[in-house]
Amino acid sequence: MNPHRLHGKYLWRLVAVSIGLLLALNTSAVERPPATADHSKFRALEGPFERAEDVTAACLECHTEAGKQLRQTTHWTWLYDHPETGQTLGKNKVINSFCGMAITNEPRCTSCHIGYGWQDMNQPPPQANNAVDCLVCHDTTGDYWKFPTLAGHPTYVPREWPKGSGKMVQPPNLADIARKVGPSDRANCGSCHFYGGGADGVKHGDLDSSLASPSPELDVHMSPDGLDFACSDCHTSWGHSVAGSRYQVNARDTLGIDVPGHSDLSRASCESCHGLAPHPQSKLNDHVDRVACQTCHIPAFARGGVPTKTWWDWSTAGRLDAEGKPIKELDDHGHPSYLSEKGDFRHGENLVPEYAWFNGTVEYTLVGEPLDISNPPVAINRVAGSGADRDSRIWPFKVMRGKQPFDVQRETLLATHVFGADDTSLWRNFCWEKALQAGSDLSGMPYSGEFAFIETTMHWPITHMVAPAEDAVRCGACHGADSRMAGLGGIYVPGHSGNPWLGRIGWFAVAATVFGVLVHAMARIIFRGRKAK
Repeated sequence: MNPHRLHGKYLWRLVAVSIGLLLALNTSAVERPPATADHSKFRALEGPFERAEDVTAACLECHTEAGKQLRQTTHWTWLYDHPETGQTLGKNKVINSFCGMAITNEPRCTSCHIGYGWQDMNQPPPQANNAVDCLVCHDTTGDYWKFPTLAGHPTYVPREWPKGSGKMVQPPNLADIARKVGPSDRANCGSCHFYGGGADGVKHGDLDSSLASPSPELDVHMSPDGLDFACSDCHTSWGHSVAGSRYQVNARDTLGIDVPGHSDLSRASCESCHGLAPHPQSKLNDHVDRVACQTCHIPAFARGGVPTKTWWDWSTAGRLDAEGKPIKELDDHGHPSYLSEKGDFRHGENLVPEYAWFNGTVEYTLVGEPLDISNPPVAINRVAGSGADRDSRIWPFKVMRGKQPFDVQRETLLATHVFGADDTSLWRNFCWEKALQAGSDLSGMPYSGEFAFIETTMHWPITHMVAPAEDAVRCGACHGADSRMAGLGGIYVPGHSGNPWLGRIGWFAVAATVFGVLVHAMARIIFRGRKAK
């Protein structure tokens, strides 16, 4: 082996360890390197631009390979071939416990696609080079916004939004935005990921608009008063392919610090910065093998002032007021609790996660896949792992619950059609039979003509909103009578777990010890008197 290369290898490890220690100990913001290009000076970006695709065409004059790179990523295809389960996953393949599925709800769902004009998810996204949206990830002005119902486009004319509000959204100044592009930041990623499920904070529980500029108490990494991380500081990219995925999570990183120049920079894990022994206390490091970092360092989710949805009951949809008009009801905090189009909701804030063994593999219920309806609630996705699996750790989850429609005879979940220009929109008519009368539901899937509702659950891993070390979960929260680990199998938690026979044996040992002490004391007294005589 080349001794100079060996020396360089260990030098990089030393540098990486130092970076990890600095990240662990220093909470001051990371200084960004200066830009190497001033896009305001590029003639190609002077405009004017009539449409967003024209901006992309101008970007690609210099960034010649970017369009091709993006169209090969999961962000573009919305597909993922799962190596463990063999499933082909994607938003047009997987069922969720919110709107059900993206199919039939285009172009509302594809307003979060990183391209323009995806109208039919039964077909691949548009393949033109200029169909890629550069601005959604690189806008630094905050003025670029993909209109919610235009399949990824911004509006090019004044439009009302929300519908019926009287508020008008004006077209963005595309040339001004293009001349001010820069590296992506939290707001860029959050423009889609914060609003999954239809509104702020609805879906994930640990991703919402409060993370655009969080306090250190909310997220010590992303806070401008902390480390001021952008999403891309952890979710690193190579050729526009971004590390980290909820389809296949790196639940237990055993490689440790990600060494620049000597590893693949593809691990969006705590260990890639903090290493495999991040605590100064050896007892805390003893937990690392079996407990995910997030379990202790995210004591609660949805704690930035934005609630997350915890219950969605489609079975109650369709109720109208005395005048036959749709109903909208709000809870005590002003959040929707009932909509005629969608049914009943419950929201929550500062929620303690639920915990499960997790090895990173998630198996999903696919569109058209039969359910096991014999023992509700039905698990829409199933997280793999157990205490006997050495690749598993105890992870925190948000568990979304609700009631969803299913085909009674085929035992498959049905599409919930909540957006579209057609007049058969499922909840616009508040009538399942009218929308499903043609022998197939609106997604094109076979339909028997008989439906009912069934309770469902869905697990969402919690990995953002990392609290400062002093706010981490205390030992007694797990090692006590009211343990967070209550009900979790495959583990013995001192201070909480118990076994009746072990308890009986323990008390017998205590009683025997006390009895022995008393017998010994009596013997001492008796024999002391004899010795005196």
